Amino acid sequence: MSKFEEIINSTTPTLVDFHAEWCGPCKMMSPLLEQVSSEIGGMAKVIKVDIDKNQSFAASYGIRSVPTLMIFKEGKVMWRQSGVPPKHLIIESIKNHI
Repeated sequence: MSKFEEIINSTTPTLVDFHAEWCGPCKMMSPLLEQVSSEIGGMAKVIKVDIDKNQSFAASYGIRSVPTLMIFKEGKVMWRQSGVPPKHLIIESIKNHI
């Protein structure tokens, strides 16, 4: 996960989707995040982390439910939301941290 650390330590905001394959609401997030990614362009990165494949890592960030979205900038958590928030809230949150 050193690549992950490199990404979240960037000055560019990074939206991280902590998800699981078995999670129904997580599956709803994929097309939503594709829309978010296309609308924000290069203003931020959007990545996904499977909590089942990265259990200790997810635990270190206190992920207790999925989906959980977090925005990182320069290694700091700038925003966190569990569940499926509306697209406009995600975009607004990213823009607040550019």
